[in-house]
Amino acid sequence: MVFTPVPIPSRTQFVLEAVRHHILTGGLPPGQPLVEADLAARFGVSKTPVREALKTLAGSGLVVMSQYRGVTVRTVDAAMAREVYDVRLLLEPEALRRSVVAAAPFDTAADALVRAGAAADAAERSLANRDFHRALHVACGNPLLVRMLDEVSDQAALVATVAWSADATWEREAAEHRDILRLARAGDADGAARALHGHIDRFVRGAFPAWTAEAPPVSEEEA
Repeated sequence: MVFTPVPIPSRTQFVLEAVRHHILTGGLPPGQPLVEADLAARFGVSKTPVREALKTLAGSGLVVMSQYRGVTVRTVDAAMAREVYDVRLLLEPEALRRSVVAAAPFDTAADALVRAGAAADAAERSLANRDFHRALHVACGNPLLVRMLDEVSDQAALVATVAWSADATWEREAAEHRDILRLARAGDADGAARALHGHIDRFVRGAFPAWTAEAPPVSEEEA
């Protein structure tokens, strides 16, 4: 019998996941400078994998690279949240609607809800939340649409973590998640899309009251 060896994560991947986790738990707070030499010593690697990991994190929007300030953890404010949630509000409900029409089973979404409920910390909960939302739209049939939503997923996770640290609204959002999943599994494409739009809209408005979107919030009746 031939055994296939389990691939060992690269040093870059190890640093990437570790830094992401520290950012999403607040161990590396928004605005925190990220010095390559310090991170290399912290994780017992050379500066090269740290540099590559930081480039990837910059691409996903968790860190910011500046010629003058170096690399810092991205600051979460109403403007940043608006950018991220504008994209989500425009694209995510339609992607879910298409997934429902395609008769996706949504088993992965259900599994993510279980993981989120059992999460040990805000980072695990935020990442499970990200997995839940991705599972809702990944079967939409448009790979480009999925990639566009993937590009903002880390930033959305950071917004959620910061918001939960100020006001723990997870239980309410978990109930909304269950309702969205129920509608999706029942084949109600339009109802699931409306519920998802309302869920996203309520979250960001509650977390950032000063944020004003051009579109009016979705009412409870519509959601």
